[in-house]
Amino acid sequence: MPDDSASVDLLDYGPPTETFLEDVVIGLSRGAKRLPSKYFYDHRGSKLFEQICQLDEYPVTRSELAIMRRFADEMAAQIGPGVMLVEYGSGSSVKTRLLLDHLEDPIAYVPVDISRRHLQLTAERLSAAYPDVQVLPVCADFTSKFDLPVADPAETHKAVYFPGSTIGNFQAEAAVEFLRGVARLCGRGGGLLIGIDLKKDVAEMEAAYNDRQGVTAEFNRNLLHRINRELDGDFQPEQFRHEAVYNDDFDRIEMHLVSEQDQEVSVGEHTFEFSEGESICTEYSHKYSIQEFAALAASTGLTLRRHWCDADRSFAVLHLAVIDEQTTV
Repeated sequence: MPDDSASVDLLDYGPPTETFLEDVVIGLSRGAKRLPSKYFYDHRGSKLFEQICQLDEYPVTRSELAIMRRFADEMAAQIGPGVMLVEYGSGSSVKTRLLLDHLEDPIAYVPVDISRRHLQLTAERLSAAYPDVQVLPVCADFTSKFDLPVADPAETHKAVYFPGSTIGNFQAEAAVEFLRGVARLCGRGGGLLIGIDLKKDVAEMEAAYNDRQGVTAEFNRNLLHRINRELDGDFQPEQFRHEAVYNDDFDRIEMHLVSEQDQEVSVGEHTFEFSEGESICTEYSHKYSIQEFAALAASTGLTLRRHWCDADRSFAVLHLAVIDEQTTV
């Protein structure tokens, strides 16, 4: 049995409390209130999301796991030997194990996650399970600048793994900027393995975010609990209703917390007014076709090499390579 208590050093670029407070104040001061979805993932939020991934109504994780189990060997061949595998939003890294099992002589695995405690536990377990791979965790907001650790020996190239359709949380301009950053990080010879949730029946998509057990609602409201705990807020989370609907104009699910009454909320020294029915938008989840996403990526220096789908063609994993600098427009 591997020793899950193996010690792993963690490079910490986690956002300070001041950044969290600033983002919350800015978001709640807008005419249409918003909160960044990246703050869902404190330790409790990460655990709740793991529960969501097991729900009957949420097929995304099962579909992606089916793809990984069937095609991980082909994906590993696309990535190539001697890689530093950088995973954004690593979570529990279940799907990553399938990839690591098939990679040829991987040099290092760098899980990047904003949830410090969750990341540390995951890194320690993976270090014990893969003693020949350098596990070098980084606590950071992967949408912001951070430095990668140095592997010894050095990798031949870098690849980013971004599973779970998290790219869907980005609006178009942010998605473009993110993909450009991935291309810069990986450089020549590198690439991106990414999951995308495909367009499908609207009722099916809405059901995935409105489960009967209310786990997604609790995950959504946990953001308010976190603000109360970390930022001296006085939200009454039970006074906010979870709501998730599909917006046809933007091909996305929009997740909200809707005020059940007129109320006043304080966060530290700041006060915010809510009218009954007013909402806080907490997450977008954009849906794509493979062709649409390939075109988006091509504008950022990444070109589609291979893609794999589940049997229902509801989810896809794409491998995109960094376009050679001499041919990049």
